[in-house]
Amino acid sequence: MAVRRRRTRPGRPGHAVAATLAGMALLAAAPPAAVAEPVPPAPAPPAAQAPSAAGAPAFGAYLDYGPRGVARMAELSHWLGGAELSVGHTYLPGDRWSNIAGAPGFLDVWADWRTRKADRTLVLNVPMMERNEEGLDDDEVRGLLRQGAAGRFDHHYRALAERLVELNAPDTVLVLGWEMNGTTYSHRCGPDPDAWKTYWNRIVTTMRAVPGQKFRFDFTPSRGRDAVPWTECYPGDDTVDIIGMDSYDQPRGMPFDEQVTEPYGLQAHVDFAKAHGKPISYPEWGLFRNGDNAEYMRRMLAWMDEHKPVYNTLTDYCPHGVWQCGDNPRSTAVYRSVLFGRTDEPAPEVPEPTTPTVPTAPPVPAVPPTAPEPAADCSPLNLGDWVEYWLGGKLCMRLDWYARHK
Repeated sequence: MAVRRRRTRPGRPGHAVAATLAGMALLAAAPPAAVAEPVPPAPAPPAAQAPSAAGAPAFGAYLDYGPRGVARMAELSHWLGGAELSVGHTYLPGDRWSNIAGAPGFLDVWADWRTRKADRTLVLNVPMMERNEEGLDDDEVRGLLRQGAAGRFDHHYRALAERLVELNAPDTVLVLGWEMNGTTYSHRCGPDPDAWKTYWNRIVTTMRAVPGQKFRFDFTPSRGRDAVPWTECYPGDDTVDIIGMDSYDQPRGMPFDEQVTEPYGLQAHVDFAKAHGKPISYPEWGLFRNGDNAEYMRRMLAWMDEHKPVYNTLTDYCPHGVWQCGDNPRSTAVYRSVLFGRTDEPAPEVPEPTTPTVPTAPPVPAVPPTAPEPAADCSPLNLGDWVEYWLGGKLCMRLDWYARHK
């Protein structure tokens, strides 16, 4: 099996934030480390524009974790010809517990974006451990997972839930402990899958107990087996609302068809979710080891149109993205042509043309006679055509004339 290598995350909060910033308000305002300001060209309809699809999957892109991410959503929509980006995606920093609990000043701008339209979805990646990207060894991770399973960290997640409800974002999709089947994060499952599942269930139970919440919890491994089979980490249907998958174009040389059919790949993801009665999602996807791969971009977009995830968000920075990354012009052209002008509105129904019928002439009523009909008790007198012409008709003699004058 090819090894999935760790991705760099420009523009996303990392473990060193606490050492350099006093609060999350400054963190949110800080510029991303390796993402240049995009200068979107004036949008012009692509040559091969695809029509909007009825019931098209809700989509967005990860553009930056702070206020710039919100601002760039409008710019990306403009570049896509007014396409509706109904999904906003950001990440809580995994450096320390105070930030994982939702420090004031960080989530406010995202909650404000969410509440401006009823059909918007806020997706928030939530670490299950502080020092989440510090490369802790398996023994330390195992010990921390067992502490979490015993309830030591519950109060941090209660605080996060209360914060989201307070900000009027109680229906946020929470991608909890994402890519747990790999080795990148301290919240990984591998060192102790049983403790990991128990810990997940404690977090979900704690957050669901907060009054006013309507959270949906998204279980999202990375595609493929990675360090452990992600099915071994599944915590159960009662605490999972969505089954997601982070799916990048890797390893090097793997064609899209193999990404579909590999063990724990795209098809296995769809089948597993169906067997558990859960919808699917793609919180992270994009280019990677195979460079500017227009075929991957085309096939992945078609895959999502076919399987209708609850949402998908492209990771839009180099090397994964298209709008904020100039390294992938062919893939950019595909992405833009497919999504240009797309909305979640169903296409208007066009009535089938009908063959016009030839109207038939109305029946011609019979012409009433101009001469009065003789009464039933009157005997007509035959005086000749010339006399009757001048008289205007026949004369008649009443049969009871004798009786009336007797």
